[in-house]
Amino acid sequence: MDLQLKDKVALVTGGSKGIGRAVAERLAAEGADVLLVARGKEVLEKTAREVAKASGRRVEICATDLRSAQGCAAAVGALGQAFGRLDVLINNAGATQSGDFFQQDDAVWEDGFALKFYGYVRLSRALWPLLKAAQGSVVNVIGAASKTPNVNFMIGGAVNAACANFTKALAGLGLRDGVQVNALHPGPVVTDRLNALLDQRAKAEGLPRADYEKKELAASGMRAYSKPEEIAAAVAFLASPLSRQVHGADVFCDGGSTKTIL
Repeated sequence: MDLQLKDKVALVTGGSKGIGRAVAERLAAEGADVLLVARGKEVLEKTAREVAKASGRRVEICATDLRSAQGCAAAVGALGQAFGRLDVLINNAGATQSGDFFQQDDAVWEDGFALKFYGYVRLSRALWPLLKAAQGSVVNVIGAASKTPNVNFMIGGAVNAACANFTKALAGLGLRDGVQVNALHPGPVVTDRLNALLDQRAKAEGLPRADYEKKELAASGMRAYSKPEEIAAAVAFLASPLSRQVHGADVFCDGGSTKTIL
């Protein structure tokens, strides 16, 4: 299926590895040029080379920390310098800590909101004029914890819920300005991030990692954790003109683990 993304320009945050890298690979394979944004320059450079070689598309990078307003401004500036336009914004960068609520002080909570929530807000606001001009699309990669509170993942759940609310509201502006806006909620995905989370949660419950993993899969009803390329396929479709009538949606790509209806 041709997703009609050829010669589009996409910005992908958290694009050096995990879901972000898989999204960049898929968008480039569909014919898009991509700006990858993440903190680690060496990993970014390696990813960009490999994605460009595999796809034949132009892949640029911006090594910056999206936790700060200055870091977001650097990403916006890099996009302007490299491409001068934007068709697709994939907000994906975000990491929050699991653990015991009583052991997590304000600084840990503030850090969780800084990258994911404020990063999504700042980039969406700054890049909106370009997206409006292109009649483009925004896909906010958020997470199923937006609907499923967990005592060992309070920060992540709160951040994800805030991002989901923001995305719904932003979709209202999108109706006015011709910008497609959706949220994609992965469940657990096989990445370095998942491995770290599982280690944190197992420790919080005092269980060996393997035992905790079996317990979590059984409780969720999932057969297996998702793969990054499975999430990337859903993101690419939501970013494409083919999904134009999907707007303001919360799309769950989690193997059926989220049972809520609202």
